[in-house]
Amino acid sequence: MPVRAAAPRLIALALLAAAIVWLATHRAALQPGEMAARLATLGPWAPAIFVVVYALGAVLLFPAALLSFAGGAAFGPVWGAVLDLAGATLGAGAAFLAARYFAAGWVRRRVGGRLGRLIAGVEAEGWRFVAAVRLVPLIPYALLNYALGLTRIGFWPYLAASAACMIPGSIAYTWLGYAGREAADGNAAGLRYGLLGLGVLGLAAFVPRMVRRLRAPA
Repeated sequence: MPVRAAAPRLIALALLAAAIVWLATHRAALQPGEMAARLATLGPWAPAIFVVVYALGAVLLFPAALLSFAGGAAFGPVWGAVLDLAGATLGAGAAFLAARYFAAGWVRRRVGGRLGRLIAGVEAEGWRFVAAVRLVPLIPYALLNYALGLTRIGFWPYLAASAACMIPGSIAYTWLGYAGREAADGNAAGLRYGLLGLGVLGLAAFVPRMVRRLRAPA
């Protein structure tokens, strides 16, 4: 492969390696409480920096739930949910493209036999299958982003279905993070957000089953 043609991949790999090194040396900074405290010192830049860090964490397979908790703790139940969804969508898109263009072998080794199920599901259902596995993930969010990059679905249908169906999870985990912060501050008013967050997770898990039952007679 000519050097000029390989340059974009080499740059992407170098950036990914640098990000991995940063994560290895700053892992404590990505814990919800620590991140919320750091974001509070960044002023108007905090939302943009948080979205970038969230996306980077998604690419590096950091647990998305912890990042969403941090968003709720730092930005509250409304803006936290918006920023969590933005970061999750950006990270999902970046991981998808990484798998499709230069990390296919690594993804196949990590996903294993489940990859065949994903490919068959996308072949049969297209974006609807992406929507279903976002609501009730067969594979953890971060790894699912990579795995779907090896299917034939187009980038924009994938991203649109992912963003739409990550809304319930983003809201739920954001509210749980906000409730945790309020509880830590001794404020019981945030408890209802925690209960609502659990309710949203339960409802999201039930929706695909209900859709399958409605479609079964047809």
